Amino acid sequence: MQPADLEQGIIMLRHCKKDIYCAYVPDCCPVCGQSAVASQRLEDAPVRIPSPFLNGHREKFSFLLKPTEGTFLRGYDGMSDLHVGITNSKGIVYNYNEAGVHREEWGWEQCVGVPLLQPDMYGLINQWDKYLEDFSIAETWLPHRYEENQHNCYTYALAFVNCLLAAQGKTQKLSKNEFTEQFVLSRTRRASKYITIYQTILHDNFYIIDTPRAKQFKGYSNATGNLLQ
Repeated sequence: MQPADLEQGIIMLRHCKKDIYCAYVPDCCPVCGQSAVASQRLEDAPVRIPSPFLNGHREKFSFLLKPTEGTFLRGYDGMSDLHVGITNSKGIVYNYNEAGVHREEWGWEQCVGVPLLQPDMYGLINQWDKYLEDFSIAETWLPHRYEENQHNCYTYALAFVNCLLAAQGKTQKLSKNEFTEQFVLSRTRRASKYITIYQTILHDNFYIIDTPRAKQFKGYSNATGNLLQ
């Protein structure tokens, strides 16, 4: 299996009281050398762990996070700068940097995403693109206003989120720390674990830990909800 295929998901199976992560189901267990799947119990059968990364251009009404350079699985070292943006109803990513606001139709194919709307919020859904465009042309987001630490891409995205909250009649603004802790951290922690396993498999073919099965991926889909509910 090539790295591009591995990016779509990792195989996990249990053998020799180990949880074994790999790119494909091996013929023989890398621990004991015996058949990796013979006489397995159903609960120990190989399963695919899906990638936590999304194609941001397929995600509507969402907050996105990606490395400023490269992708999470190719070149990201855990310390490099990250960039954030907001998608409109067509998957175009609005984002802000020293050149001003960009509207990008490509380049966000591997992201961590946070959905911002419930599917039944028709009022906001119908007005979302206008809100986002009107917000983005404000003087606040002119290129010369950009400042790397205090007025950056996260400032832009969070300000839009708080505008949406205000439109819903909510007077309490979210701080960067609050938004990150409530809606982003659970996803980035899972992504970080996935990156570690992915990189180990590329280097050693297998990532092996003791059972009981690690719960690092369990319940991810319900770990955090939409912002506006």
